[in-house]
Amino acid sequence: MSEIKIVAASIVNFLRQQLEGESLNSDSKESIEVGVQCIETGFELSQEELSKGIDLLQLIRQQRGNDTVDRAEAEKLKNEGNDCMKADKFREAFDKYTKAIKIDPRNAVYYCNRAAAHFKLGEHEAAIADCMEALALQPNYGKAHGRLGLALAALDRNVEARASFDRAAQLDPDNESYKENLRLAEEKLLQASPRETLDLGGLLQNPALLNMATEMLSNPNMQNLISGLMNNTASTPGSGRMNVLLEASQALAQHMQAANPELVDQLRRQVRPPGPGDEQPPAQ
Repeated sequence: MSEIKIVAASIVNFLRQQLEGESLNSDSKESIEVGVQCIETGFELSQEELSKGIDLLQLIRQQRGNDTVDRAEAEKLKNEGNDCMKADKFREAFDKYTKAIKIDPRNAVYYCNRAAAHFKLGEHEAAIADCMEALALQPNYGKAHGRLGLALAALDRNVEARASFDRAAQLDPDNESYKENLRLAEEKLLQASPRETLDLGGLLQNPALLNMATEMLSNPNMQNLISGLMNNTASTPGSGRMNVLLEASQALAQHMQAANPELVDQLRRQVRPPGPGDEQPPAQ
């Protein structure tokens, strides 16, 4: 007996169970009886085949019970991870949160908690990735914005860190730590030299950069790359998305380098603070 016939037989059996109950009125029962006859005829179901149908209600109840057990196990692992964090056992906490995520990958709290473990382990890029996962599931998750700000600040990405702390403070205005971290990020930005602060407006008004962007977007190869990036990012779970984005960024950088190396070198000098071996501007 084919799987399709098993499904059809299960539906017929379920509908017949409803016909025997008292929840349907006469008009509804008449419509369902017609539906049962159509399914039996359309799939050519014999009485023997009907007897092999699955009890759909029992299957659903069993699945719901399994889901409840799984969620309880995931919560247990999360709580154990929290205990490990309090005991400064950050690697053990990371393992607990990872197991919870495997059970329930749609829970933003588990990603946010694992981001805290990453941060304590000095794995700031991984912490950023987990915060982004949490925010993809729950965009107004204040704690995820706050932890994202901490990881960004640890990497001296102060413009992005300030935006994250600002959003966290908006979502949780009573949290003093968000306000303090926002103040510190703003202080760092004020103390930064002009060469350390990226002028995005100036970059976007650069005619050569705009021309390069236009040429890249009209290039069929680049169009295929962008299309593939969107598809791969959507279909890749968890932190694997970061690898997809990095690969795409490298491909874009290589294309820019090949198309206009002089412009790329100019942009590097504009974005990067001068190092010991860089040419210094003449004294005024």
